[in-house]
Amino acid sequence: MTSIGKLGAMQQLMKGGKMMPANVISDDSILVKKIVSDHNPEGLDYDVKPLLNIVEDILRRSTLTSSEHSSVGELSNIDHVEDRNNLPAYTNMLEALSVKIDRISCEISYKILSGVDAHSTTVSIFEMLTIYKWDVKLVLALAAFALNYGEFWLLAHIHDTNQLAKSMAILKQLPGIMQHSTSLKPRFDTLNDLVNVILEVTKCVIEFNDLPVHYISQDVSAYNVAANHIPVAAYWCLRSIVACAAQITSLTTLGYEIFTSNDAWELSTLAFKLKSIVDHLKNQLSICRKHIDDEMDAEAYKMLRELFSRPHTDNMKIIKALIYSQEDILPLYDGVSKKRASLEALRRKNVLLLFSGLEFSTDELLILEQIYNESKAHTKRQDNRYELVWIPIVDQTSEWTDQKQIQFESLRDSMPWYSVYHPSLISKAVIWFIQSEWKYKNKPILVVLDAQGRVACPNAIHMMWIWGSAAFPFTSSKEENLWKDETWRLELLVDGIDSEILNWIKEGKYIFLYGGDDPEWVRRFVKEARKVAQATQTPLEMVYVGQSNKRDQVQRVFDTIIREKLYTHSWSEQSMIWFFWTRLQSMLFSKIQLKQVDDNDIVMQEIKKLLSYDKQGGWIVLAKGSRIVVNGHAATGLQALAEYDLMWKEQAANDGFETAYKDHYGKLHSVANPCCRFEFSHSMGRIPDRLTCPECRRNMHVLTTFQCCHDDNVEEDFFVSSVSPPTTI
Repeated sequence: MTSIGKLGAMQQLMKGGKMMPANVISDDSILVKKIVSDHNPEGLDYDVKPLLNIVEDILRRSTLTSSEHSSVGELSNIDHVEDRNNLPAYTNMLEALSVKIDRISCEISYKILSGVDAHSTTVSIFEMLTIYKWDVKLVLALAAFALNYGEFWLLAHIHDTNQLAKSMAILKQLPGIMQHSTSLKPRFDTLNDLVNVILEVTKCVIEFNDLPVHYISQDVSAYNVAANHIPVAAYWCLRSIVACAAQITSLTTLGYEIFTSNDAWELSTLAFKLKSIVDHLKNQLSICRKHIDDEMDAEAYKMLRELFSRPHTDNMKIIKALIYSQEDILPLYDGVSKKRASLEALRRKNVLLLFSGLEFSTDELLILEQIYNESKAHTKRQDNRYELVWIPIVDQTSEWTDQKQIQFESLRDSMPWYSVYHPSLISKAVIWFIQSEWKYKNKPILVVLDAQGRVACPNAIHMMWIWGSAAFPFTSSKEENLWKDETWRLELLVDGIDSEILNWIKEGKYIFLYGGDDPEWVRRFVKEARKVAQATQTPLEMVYVGQSNKRDQVQRVFDTIIREKLYTHSWSEQSMIWFFWTRLQSMLFSKIQLKQVDDNDIVMQEIKKLLSYDKQGGWIVLAKGSRIVVNGHAATGLQALAEYDLMWKEQAANDGFETAYKDHYGKLHSVANPCCRFEFSHSMGRIPDRLTCPECRRNMHVLTTFQCCHDDNVEEDFFVSSVSPPTTI
């Protein structure tokens, strides 16, 4: 055929592949109007994913090699694909749809060779597919295209080595085409790009079809928008399939000379159109998935609440609901063996669930480990088994980085108890549940479940800090009994922290515990206390125990004590100071958790005083052996000592140091009468609705303040500050 003859034939043939002018049909809604009106699926559900896997395998392998020296088409780099063609899902699918695929393939070829325009050809194919859903229409059309497209590249690949293929390739003019493969490669790349985006749109439509629509209400606009847009996506996919088929048909019918830049432009334009469509669909799909996830999480949360409200024969239903319930993996990590473990290790045991983030202080972990080891020994004696499980709670909306993974594994490996193997095994619904039901707010909590999965204590961390292993088995009833036997005494404040103080208590000495962040006040307080003790011949010991915060300022006070050799004992280890204040705060929260906030509760009132004095700058506690004599403010305590010679020296000579100092401190305090102030971090979870001031006994006024922390690892915190009497803001 001459060049002129080929050109004429090409023009006649390519009517079927060219896009129609924009001024003829420009509105997508007009294009798909007939298609939508004819769409009448018969209700059969076809799982087309197995068929799409075959089609995708054909299309992915059907490409031109990138090697400049190769003159034939070669398989793309997919060498290890599982052969699933004999699986039942594939066999049944092909039996049901193979005839339809052949008919579509023939229809496309016939329309193209007959010179029918692209739009009419596309509509004709849709008319053959009226009884199928949109995703099935797309996969069937793609499969029909893959038959011819795959045959073309299969012959191109083997025609040099197989005589049958060689003869067929000659009929399709493949040898001549392959000789010009280098110059044709950009054209084939454009064709491949369009095929890939057709696949992408098809997968997106299948994903929409697979959405659990019962979680999507009628007012979810993203789903409705996508549902209305899918016919448009289907139209342009089939239109693009027709264009691709026209290019291959014209190439094998008329030769490589007709494969022009205009053809590449057409394919590029279609690819651009489909990319815009798939981006829109993916955005709507993302919105729908989030809505479905939220609905499923809400449903799971409701099921959790119902599960905890029902009795059970053992704890496994509860444990599986909180920790990964599937049986395909081992969800626990044994801190002793350093191996993965199943949830069966927790069956019919008392289980302590330790919830926390990845920011677990070394001090906290060391003391918790000590209490755990002591409790395990206590468990053997009592023949009452229990296990502790760390459940890491992380922000699932933020990226899980390698740094977080290293931090998590380091913390997990340092724990001698069970841990959840990975934070991803804890669902969003579980996180909601512990935040709502157990008041978790980023600070560690320890929820105790009995052998039947019932909540024995919503947070045992406080009684662990206060009484250690003596609080075993860490139930709310045990906590109540411990408080019934407790009194306001020095051992309650320092038990288990400093053995030296316990020796002084046994010896019946006077003991000053004091704290603050002002080195000058410490210097004067030690000097005045020693002066009065010497004057009254009182056996007095002194211990500086810092403040609940201001770590750096406390360290400067330590340095002053050592440098100036002040005659006082001090806790130089920050872990001791941390534990002292953690126990004191735990006493307050334990009382609040048990709703023991009675104004006549002496222990509660004295704890509130000490915590308030600490926030006001400094504090003192004077004890005679175990008995606490004065629990006071730092400034008033120093003033009382400084006025010994002027104000109460004579009374001390008659009544003794204890009575005289206590009386004078009381007089000064009644004049100053500083009301109390507390700060409750929002992360503590359970904030009291009402508190009375331990000084004036009036209801405290609640203020809300915010503290912004610029540390990347710390979120903005929320505080409730209480002062009395009420003030105007």
